[in-house]
Amino acid sequence: MTWDNWESVRGGRVLFEDAAALVLNKPAGISVTGERHETDLVRLAADHGETLYPAHRIDKVTSGAILFARQLPYHGDLTRQFNRRTVDKAYLAVTRTGRLPDWGVIELPLSVGRKNRVRIAAERASIVTDGLRWSVPADSVFTHVPTYPSVTAFATVWSDDVHSLLVVRPITGRRHQIRVHLAWIGHALAGDPLFERTETDSRTLLHAWRLAFDAAWLDGRRISVAAAPGEDFWAPLGDRLPSTLLDTAEHRLNGLSAQVTATPAEDDSALSED
Repeated sequence: MTWDNWESVRGGRVLFEDAAALVLNKPAGISVTGERHETDLVRLAADHGETLYPAHRIDKVTSGAILFARQLPYHGDLTRQFNRRTVDKAYLAVTRTGRLPDWGVIELPLSVGRKNRVRIAAERASIVTDGLRWSVPADSVFTHVPTYPSVTAFATVWSDDVHSLLVVRPITGRRHQIRVHLAWIGHALAGDPLFERTETDSRTLLHAWRLAFDAAWLDGRRISVAAAPGEDFWAPLGDRLPSTLLDTAEHRLNGLSAQVTATPAEDDSALSED
């Protein structure tokens, strides 16, 4: 679908809104900002007379919760919350694989390769795992390029012989982090044009599901939103899913916090969250 009308993107997709901030449930297929030859959310809004300042980004192929400041004075505080990793984020992801563990932690450093492509900062053969955690030995990490520590935690919500639904917490916020991490451990996202796209895929099955941040202009009140995935996200799974799926995802997400230790915050602008 081509998104060229701000009212059609905004309508029915507002998750939170006041004079300072706006959270939208972004559809897949449109960038947040920075497109040269295509439209994006910021440009669409501006053409309609609404100025928005994105506090973070999610990929064009990803749907879900995206936070904007509506006034410039609030933008700096919101972006700093992402940089300091005080924002809670959770994604829903579908792989075209089974046999994932109940939970896992992927701690693989990232680097930028040819054509600005994000990859693991080590050879694939050096990845080691005990079945629950994936990492590379320190002496296997590339030294000829800048590298960025990156951690992704996930829990399996549902699986059959064809697909698996995961709830994912990106502990760090690097560009393409979830997509690259899952692909390099052998569980690429269904429909991902970087790794797993086929002619029958209509979109990448990655969705920014939950987002929580502090609203300084509301005396520091914690704002939590949940972005319901659209029918285009669930369609490839057909009628195989149980009706209690999102309740199960919530339970699995809560259990992840006990499994994960976050890495120290760093200023890694070359691979900042998108």
